[in-house]
Amino acid sequence: MSDSAPPPGENPDEIDLTLEPPTRFLSMLTRLGPGLIVAGSIVGSGELIATTKTGAEAGFALLWLIILGCVIKVFVQVEFGRYTITSGKTALDGLNEIPGPAVRFRAWGQPRSINWLMVYWLLMTLASLAQLGGIVGAVGQAMQISVPLTQQGREYNAFAKTQAEIQIEETLARLARERNDQTALNQAENKLKELEANQSEISAQYLALRRSVQANQALLNESPDKGKSDRLKQQIANAQSAMEELKTSIVSIDDKLWAGIIAVITSLLLYIGRYHFIQHFSTILVATFTLVTIGNLFALQFSPDWAVSGSEVLKGLSFTLPGNTVAGATPVVTALATFGIIGVGASELITYPYWCVERGYARFTGPWEESDRWAHRAAGWMKVMQLDAWGSMLVYTFATIAFYLLGAAILGRAGMNPEKSELIRTLSVMYEPVFGAIAPTLFLFGAFAVLYSTFFVANAGHARVDADGIRLFGVIPPSAKSLHNTVTVFNIAFPLLCFVVYALIPEPARLVLLSGVMQAIMLPMLSFAALYYRYRRIDKRLAPGRLWDVGLWLSSLGMLIAGGYLFYAQLPKLAGMLGLE
Repeated sequence: MSDSAPPPGENPDEIDLTLEPPTRFLSMLTRLGPGLIVAGSIVGSGELIATTKTGAEAGFALLWLIILGCVIKVFVQVEFGRYTITSGKTALDGLNEIPGPAVRFRAWGQPRSINWLMVYWLLMTLASLAQLGGIVGAVGQAMQISVPLTQQGREYNAFAKTQAEIQIEETLARLARERNDQTALNQAENKLKELEANQSEISAQYLALRRSVQANQALLNESPDKGKSDRLKQQIANAQSAMEELKTSIVSIDDKLWAGIIAVITSLLLYIGRYHFIQHFSTILVATFTLVTIGNLFALQFSPDWAVSGSEVLKGLSFTLPGNTVAGATPVVTALATFGIIGVGASELITYPYWCVERGYARFTGPWEESDRWAHRAAGWMKVMQLDAWGSMLVYTFATIAFYLLGAAILGRAGMNPEKSELIRTLSVMYEPVFGAIAPTLFLFGAFAVLYSTFFVANAGHARVDADGIRLFGVIPPSAKSLHNTVTVFNIAFPLLCFVVYALIPEPARLVLLSGVMQAIMLPMLSFAALYYRYRRIDKRLAPGRLWDVGLWLSSLGMLIAGGYLFYAQLPKLAGMLGLE
């Protein structure tokens, strides 16, 4: 890159062309890392929040879409890595090379241009930072539940815990009634009476309103009369409004206090952190809770109320679309938004090559040459990068399936939708059938682990990518020093900015899915970029075979369908936001 700074993390003085790419499998494993960082950045928002929410809304029906969302994007991910390793340019430099309309200007004495794809990248990046606001808010909620800071926080914890326990017992009673298990039915009803007798006045009012909504919703589903349906809808809306007012009267600010504390700590850690610290930190946090979640799913199979049957899994793999499991939900739209951020989302596809640079794949390959020696190095490090990408895909796909099945088996059956200030409390319910009384503590530890890992790693990635982005936009000089300084500033500033977002919009699920929508819409653009790299920018000596090309085209087609449908589904909302209705 003669007219630009080295990629963030790349130091020309550190290029070591004497280091041969490993050829043995075990040696290659020691060189993995970028994929593990990506896994650390997606399990919190994509798997724990968005995937379980999709399972809660859709039941088992969209398991096929969730698996597809994890697998097909790896082809594009590898093409982005191939481009950076072989060209020495950053992912954003590559996106800015895609043909199409562009804005031309001068900055720092040099002619510059920003194309259409980079303009959308900027919009998506803002949504991604909002997503991280939702993530730090979810971490704050987890800390609020485990270590409340105020009396109001303790009161809200008691209210939310009681409501969650009542809803679970209601579900157990319904399931026992459906299978004619009188013993289990009596146990659930006795537990319900005990919970109702010991609840607070506000909790009792909220329970009555919630049951009113459920009863009216059942009547609405059965009523063909339009006039009656309109009255029922109004009664439901009135009750839901009253429920929100009740929660507002006791909601605490503990989650925001904790979110602020977490944001400050993260700024400090990112300021002093380096690549290996980020890799090891995220890997340990994510691996711990993922293993607990997978164990939870297997243990669930020994419970007649919550076990996942083979027929339910087959239904989830049958390429069908669901009705609404949770009243008022739109599971297909939620699933497609989830599609944008599970596995490697659009943001991670762009960030991945930057981690490949810091891990050394591009550095050890060296600048492009016509020599056979360069082609040998590039092919060798490409193999390592492909193993890294596919290996991490296996890890997060398995984790994604576990989170989705838990959401469908427990939250979907209980009619519980994780959102707003009850997000973390609702998600913790997935662990209660197996772990009982220790479930909240176990879940809160795990939720903190994966959510904080996501917040930490994603902020680190944003600092590197966004610093490179403002270089392209001409905001900073195209020098290694200014780029490094900007990364440092962003490492400090971004976590604090995310906290401000959550303080203004305290709805983690909404913020995460907003980013999911923006990323899903960008997926077709990134797949087009990957095809452009494959056929216009690749060194022929590194060209993949026909089977890979088939996979890349199928991946691009899947991204086009998902992104296109989601854009169509969200168009009315976008028009309303712009006043174009």
